Amino acid sequence: MGTALHSDADIQLGDQDFSRIAQIVHGLAGIVLADAKRPLVHSRLIKRLRALNLPDFATYADFISADGNEAERQALISAVTTNVTSFFREHHHFESLSSTILPPLIAKAKSGARVRIWSAGCSSGEEPYSIAATVLAACPEVQNYDVRILATDIDQAMIEKTRRAVYGSESAQGLSADQSRRLFDHPITGDEVRVSERVRRLVYCNSLNLQDKWPIKGPFQVIFCRNVVIYFNKATQERLWQRFADLLAPGGYLMIGHSERITGPALSEFTTDGMTTYRRR
Repeated sequence: MGTALHSDADIQLGDQDFSRIAQIVHGLAGIVLADAKRPLVHSRLIKRLRALNLPDFATYADFISADGNEAERQALISAVTTNVTSFFREHHHFESLSSTILPPLIAKAKSGARVRIWSAGCSSGEEPYSIAATVLAACPEVQNYDVRILATDIDQAMIEKTRRAVYGSESAQGLSADQSRRLFDHPITGDEVRVSERVRRLVYCNSLNLQDKWPIKGPFQVIFCRNVVIYFNKATQERLWQRFADLLAPGGYLMIGHSERITGPALSEFTTDGMTTYRRR
């Protein structure tokens, strides 16, 4: 008679295993997994145990620590991060982008200047494509100028989804007719929509771990980094704010999440310029 398989609930994520996995995640991505996240981590990683046919979390921790298992370390980061986003999310940022920030930048681009916008932690791509659609609305002939949007995320699966630029039609249901027209090639029908080629051409995607060295020179005129820094500890947050400041052009804008605030030495380099919007002095 064979041994009965354990149910998911029987495989516990104990203190030692959770602490070890949390340390691995922090080392890989700088993400802090508080103990309150343990049920979420258990529910998401139990699927990885099943996929790999591993008996417990101690064995899983051994597996992700071993050489040659980079793909599973990437799957781990994908599992413990929450990719919640939507088109034109936190609409006040896009209103500010359209009314205040873009007009002088477009004028500079038309005079030959280089304009760069960065969506750091772009998730599945709704944010950078919303930025691109806003830029196109401000300047329909923007392809003639040196204007580019960089989209980066630690999760390679999210970068691939951004590159595909195909979304379930429900993700577009809350959009106005004008927003839908700016984003998509055709009226929303069926189960999926695809971002138009004109919008896609403005966006360049790459995977990037914000904890690593950035192969980016800048300067950027606008950086969106929203609801990303909340995953890091205070020291890491303050270091990131400074790194963003160093890459922003004087007078450049940093858009952050609704529950985030710039702290540490970098605060002296910014002035507030609206709701969760900062401008480099």
